[in-house]
Amino acid sequence: MQKFGERQKRARRLVAYLKKAYPNPKTELHYKTPFQLVVAVVMSAQCTDKIVNRVTEKLFRKYKKPSCFANAKPQVFEREISSIPFFRNKAKHIIAAAKIISGDFRGRVPHTAKELQTLPGVGYKTAHVILGELYDTWEGIPTDTHVKRFAKRFDLTDENDLTKISKDLEALIPKKDWKYVNNGLVLHGRYVCPAHPHDCLAHPLTKLWPLAAKRWPKTR
Repeated sequence: MQKFGERQKRARRLVAYLKKAYPNPKTELHYKTPFQLVVAVVMSAQCTDKIVNRVTEKLFRKYKKPSCFANAKPQVFEREISSIPFFRNKAKHIIAAAKIISGDFRGRVPHTAKELQTLPGVGYKTAHVILGELYDTWEGIPTDTHVKRFAKRFDLTDENDLTKISKDLEALIPKKDWKYVNNGLVLHGRYVCPAHPHDCLAHPLTKLWPLAAKRWPKTR
């Protein structure tokens, strides 16, 4: 219980900073329609937002609604996203998800994590990123490599599985603050404290718990 209490205090101090530094958390993925966001988030797995945005800049001019993706020819679509890692699997998932949304959900992106996770290629993390971005609904904390890295560096979890890390963070942080965790840590990780070991004692989050400066766990 003592360790949990210490982690809880530390987590809440970190989130207090994230709320001030990133008060309006939004994804850096580009999209114009709800399903385009689903596509971009699925494509972003093990890939940078910058690369995804470069691919979708052209892709989204051709494909806008779920029905557009549902009617895509698999070989053509694969070729169009071939610069994305695991493009064949992602193409298959995106087309299948588009067909489900076009049919079962009448072309609308679901409003719950449970429904979203029935879509191919959409797991816990992806579902909660989509819910938060589209509907400002935060049923959970999405954990990606950035969130995992900081959760481990600041000793907020003993887990390595992304969903289990999410559950640990959700237990430590009040639900009203869940919305600030993912995007805040992603932005902090991209622009302030990158993944390679470096001197980060002067960084705002590290100042809150200086021991993190010596913790560089592997996150993959």
